Amino acid sequence: MDLRPHKPDLSGQPMLDAFSRAVVSADAKGAPIGSSELASLRKYVADANKRIDATLAITQNVSCIAADAVAGMVCENPGMTQPGGNCYPTRRMAACLRDGEIILRYISYALLAGDSSVLDDRCLNGLKETYIALGVPTANAVRAIEIMKSATVAIMTETNSGRKMFEGINSGSGAQCKEIAAEAASYFDRVIAAIS
Repeated sequence: MDLRPHKPDLSGQPMLDAFSRAVVSADAKGAPIGSSELASLRKYVADANKRIDATLAITQNVSCIAADAVAGMVCENPGMTQPGGNCYPTRRMAACLRDGEIILRYISYALLAGDSSVLDDRCLNGLKETYIALGVPTANAVRAIEIMKSATVAIMTETNSGRKMFEGINSGSGAQCKEIAAEAASYFDRVIAAIS
């Protein structure tokens, strides 16, 4: 019996925040961090509270966002919950909900870090191939992600039909909120592109 501690398998690149990414990039070039990178880091710091608020908005509503997206997808394709459908039996529906929550979790990580590498490396790498191997219709998965994107952006910009789920994100400039919501939307677009 081997009692030595085992290192966890951390395949792929480590998750980097904006500062680490700037250092790694500059080091790879063999040059100091340039003024454009410093300006980008200044902006990252200025938006830090908005990033935290936006991430909190996602994490506080992750189950609701995922459930609404799967329910919306099923409402558009009612045969999915019938025998032989891709959300039948209930364990398949539970898998859809779980996948939605996992995607939201990685999008929140990317948003907080200001860097999509964790989303690309830990979530999207091989996702389309996995769905194809399991017989998951990618068009339905794309539709669920589109619904999650709309709901998330609506929560961040408080345009979600009057349901105020989180107050903190819009306590400052509306332009900053829209920028961060647009960044979050771009991460959803990455997921959609990866599985399309």
